[in-house]
Amino acid sequence: MNSKTLSALRSIFAHVVLIILSFMCLFFFYILFVNATRSHADLQKGFSALPGGHFWQNLKNVANDGTFPMIRGILNSLIVSGSCAAICTYFSSLTAYGLYAYDFKLKKIAFTFIMAILVMPTQVTAMGFLRLITKMGMYDSLLPLIIPSIASPSVFYFMYSYLQSSLPLSLVEAARIDGSKEFRTFNQIVLPIMKPAIAVQAIFTFVGSWNNYFVPALVIQSKDKMTVPILIAMLRGADYMNFDMGKIYMMIMVAIVPIILVYLLLSKYIIAGVTLGGVKG
Repeated sequence: MNSKTLSALRSIFAHVVLIILSFMCLFFFYILFVNATRSHADLQKGFSALPGGHFWQNLKNVANDGTFPMIRGILNSLIVSGSCAAICTYFSSLTAYGLYAYDFKLKKIAFTFIMAILVMPTQVTAMGFLRLITKMGMYDSLLPLIIPSIASPSVFYFMYSYLQSSLPLSLVEAARIDGSKEFRTFNQIVLPIMKPAIAVQAIFTFVGSWNNYFVPALVIQSKDKMTVPILIAMLRGADYMNFDMGKIYMMIMVAIVPIILVYLLLSKYIIAGVTLGGVKG
């Protein structure tokens, strides 16, 4: 068997594997779409691979439900998730840059402290966090869902690792010699280099905040301030005997559209990360 035949077989095998993986990834989205087009009665009959004819009816039922503020919930989730993604990536990048570019006595201690916070689950500090925001007058508002995203140890560690591989300190020193201020150096030199890493973490942070149920359920009480996960849970548990499964699938499908759009908008920066970034020596 010559090299051309082996190369062709490898190519065919790779394409088959990719097709199977793509099918496995997209199949569940297709089933979600199919279920969103079926009525509650049709869904009770069992699985179907063919779309139904109740798509617009289910959408109208969700949008016109007076007890279920769908549009407001999506807007709240967009505000919270977008703000979290922007704040988290910027300040985590700034913190990572500070620990990477500066040498001070407590540098190792600060890094160890941040890493120690990384292993602490949110549930451990939930009651203390709830008491704190209540005393600060931020209970039942969107601020407690946004402000804590400033401190994200996992994003910090990712940014720190990226800086170690992509940012030579000689570039920072050259900017200082040229008279560039520290914030100007970070905003105009370091951030463009970190654009692929920021895009990746922006997607993860946006999706994590969008899907977050525990903290919003803990601090939000008013319906006009609820986010999408709370509304979906409320729709499912409003009346166990009379809930409409078609409405639930429709709401879930509507809820994943912004996530797909954010990924499509930022994915080009992830791909660009293969060639971006660096400073050629």
